[in-house]
Amino acid sequence: MTEKTDYIVRATAADSQIRAFAIQSTNLVEYARQRHNTSPVATAALGRLLTGAAMMGSMMKGEDDLLTIQMKGDGPINGVIVTADSHANVKGYVGNPNVLIPANYAGKLDVGAAIGYGTLTVSKDMGLKEPYNTQLPLTTSEVAEDLTYYFAKSEQVPSAVALGVLMSKDNTVKQAGGFIVQLMPFAEESVISALEENVSKITSVTALLEEGYTPEMLLDKVLGEFGVQIIDTIPAQFACGCSKERIMQSLSTISKKDLKEMIEDGEPIEVKCHFCNSSYICTPEELKTLL
Repeated sequence: MTEKTDYIVRATAADSQIRAFAIQSTNLVEYARQRHNTSPVATAALGRLLTGAAMMGSMMKGEDDLLTIQMKGDGPINGVIVTADSHANVKGYVGNPNVLIPANYAGKLDVGAAIGYGTLTVSKDMGLKEPYNTQLPLTTSEVAEDLTYYFAKSEQVPSAVALGVLMSKDNTVKQAGGFIVQLMPFAEESVISALEENVSKITSVTALLEEGYTPEMLLDKVLGEFGVQIIDTIPAQFACGCSKERIMQSLSTISKKDLKEMIEDGEPIEVKCHFCNSSYICTPEELKTLL
């Protein structure tokens, strides 16, 4: 679990014609990098999706609502999957944490090529019988554009999504953060065009974070003349709820035949949590209790 220095700011502007979210996520992305020992391009891909998911999770109303986002493409990273709750607790992993590919034409980490062409799946579990699932084709696979497309297509909300992860020379995370700005259905034309112009001027979120911008300052830059009203501030963190009890619970769903084979082997088994890479050792004696 990360230190609670990362946070999300929720705000409205232009007499509630705009709602906005901004996040500082450097610590949680660095924590994910350490847990999964990801390569720079895998850190950027996972970090961007964790950053976006934390803000999208904080949009959900229910105490126990859960959001899962999966980007599954034909690229060498072999998929990125993250989950977030309504309290901005996030966790996630990539299929291939060691992926290494050349930089793109602009000399930047090529997240799009690492993920490749495929599908974006967004699943919202809001305590109903079935989760609410949306599946769309990936657009650029650079993450922010794909989430922008999701909001427009699935939720019919015109949005601007900006996400960034900046790496240090030693491959640790130097900066991570972003914003999501959304227009309400009753937004006036003048507000829409002024907002589009403001957003087009922002070329790099990480450059602003490097200059010392906070989430509040990011929103001021995007929404300046509209009068930003901060509604609340939420701590954001990488947090996984895995435990030995949960691992034992999942092992109890294996067939009796397989369990018996594991026990007869006489060796402890190691089970890893996908989301945080924690290892749990289960002895033959512990496995016997499951029978």
